[in-house]
Amino acid sequence: MARPIWSGTLSFGLLNVPVSLMTGERSVDLHFRMLDSRSNTPVRYERVNAETGEEVPWKEIVKAFEYAKGSYVVLEPEDIRSASSEGREVVDVKAFVDADSIGPEYFEKPYFLVPGKKAEKGYVLLRETLKRTGKIGIARVVIRTREYLSAVMPRGDALMLMLLRYPQELVDAGEYKIPQGKASEYRVSDKEIQMAEQLIESMSDEWKPDDYRDEFRDRLRKVIEKRMKSSGVVTPPPDEEAETPENATTNVVDFMSLLQQSLATNKRTPAKKAVAKTARKTAVRKVAAPRKKAPAKKAAKRTTTRKAS
Repeated sequence: MARPIWSGTLSFGLLNVPVSLMTGERSVDLHFRMLDSRSNTPVRYERVNAETGEEVPWKEIVKAFEYAKGSYVVLEPEDIRSASSEGREVVDVKAFVDADSIGPEYFEKPYFLVPGKKAEKGYVLLRETLKRTGKIGIARVVIRTREYLSAVMPRGDALMLMLLRYPQELVDAGEYKIPQGKASEYRVSDKEIQMAEQLIESMSDEWKPDDYRDEFRDRLRKVIEKRMKSSGVVTPPPDEEAETPENATTNVVDFMSLLQQSLATNKRTPAKKAVAKTARKTAVRKVAAPRKKAPAKKAAKRTTTRKAS
């Protein structure tokens, strides 16, 4: 079960409902690693000093604001903390507005508010009242180190906390060349509008989220699986001891697929072999196998084969 972002209170008026803030989305992106095409070894991002070219350790990095070109003011951690709201773990509802008064451009990211122990009554009270009145609560909430504007709204049996964008984060439509005025000014006839209405009516259906999938991701997974079967995968040379990368979680193309395969075999890997086997699988990605030093003719041949694949 997912762990809460934080546990605190949902406050409106003098009522305080203990809640936990839980994520309302999950990442389904396929993660890739960049490799050096000459040796098929991972490429790491490094923090480099722009003047000296030397790598900078994390402990030497500070945050600064560039107030003029090339001029900075360095901020200490306590400076940033002092700007945060005092109620770090409170969803503080400031007002209630009509649910349909907020445009879709303001909604950003969903969370679930889960009631704490023996806090169900206050939770249900707010949920049902919002449903009956058609209102949603506008609140401020601090998540980690940033304060957000948010909306508390009922969704089925749950209360959702939807992060909102501030007005200054939005681009005004007036900055773009958008056709204004009546349809007749653009020679759009009433008959054309009627035909368009009939088309929309014929295509109208109920909203069923499960009917829609990320088809690009599905096709990409099939391409990756096909590549893996056709020409093998990149693995470290057998006579070299593989090192664990800093960001090992991004080495595997799809954890879920490998876990399903492991469950299907219903076999446990002996402890001594587990480390080596895991290291070989961490670099899974379809490219040609790592090349060792070879005479010029053989190297050219491998390059040609790799391009063909």
